[in-house]
Amino acid sequence: MTVLEQDREIIEVKAASSSGGFLESQKRQDKLLKLLAYFLLILGGLTMVIPFIWMISTSLKPASEIYQGSFFPNAATLNNYRTVLLETPFLRWYLNSFIVATISTASVVFFDSLIGFVFAKYHFPLKNVMFLLILSTLMIPTEMLLIPWFIMSVNPPVGPAWVNSYWGIAFPGIITAAGAFLMRQFMTGVPDELLDAGRIDGVSEFGLFWRIAMPLTMPAMAALAIFNFLGNWNAYIWPLIVTSDKAMMTLPVGLSFFSNENGADWHLIMTGATLSVVPLMIVFIIFQRQIIKGIALTGVKG
Repeated sequence: MTVLEQDREIIEVKAASSSGGFLESQKRQDKLLKLLAYFLLILGGLTMVIPFIWMISTSLKPASEIYQGSFFPNAATLNNYRTVLLETPFLRWYLNSFIVATISTASVVFFDSLIGFVFAKYHFPLKNVMFLLILSTLMIPTEMLLIPWFIMSVNPPVGPAWVNSYWGIAFPGIITAAGAFLMRQFMTGVPDELLDAGRIDGVSEFGLFWRIAMPLTMPAMAALAIFNFLGNWNAYIWPLIVTSDKAMMTLPVGLSFFSNENGADWHLIMTGATLSVVPLMIVFIIFQRQIIKGIALTGVKG
């Protein structure tokens, strides 16, 4: 072996050793970053779960233990649930929230999908201007609309007043600009060839929407329905304004009856809050895949 070959072999050994050391260092760095990410995720999860556990724990405490500072009850009791369910119209509030959320969700899914289909697949004068006007309503704070909504509820264009009625609570949410924008973005992905084939087969324009466009955009509609249902279930300000009859109140408004100028019955409030969360948990567990898919789709669709 010549001196040149020996030098070359030494250089190759050093290069391999250096490369191996770099790879080991990179692996250790990746492992540390992964552990740090897991730690932050666990910490973030705990910050969200601990208040929920505290809510359930407080719902099991008697009134005498509320201000003792203990996280878990010393003597757990279900009397709070009996009081909330049997001595208040809690089940009626439950039903009211479900009806209002269902009305609003069904309306939003249908009308926002129809609006999105029209703006995505039809050409008419001032189409872009009209769509821009719809989107501009997103910049209007909800608080500015409360008085016009209430005036419309007291003096509706048709029929009796909408105060203390399911329609009065639900009507501000039957159409949303954000939902119309979301559905328009997805409707643009419906192939025009399918619509043209439907027209050749004699399908009406509404039939094109109902039988072709809607099935193809079902993931977006599912995400819109879930988010809208959750939002209406938790709505507080507008139901508080438009309802004065205790029997027509929704859950968030009804929970306010457990507090007054003399203080708050926190054990009853937490009991009611725990019961009100149950439907949301059921919706999330059943439609978890659709929720995640909807979040992903809204992030990438443009």
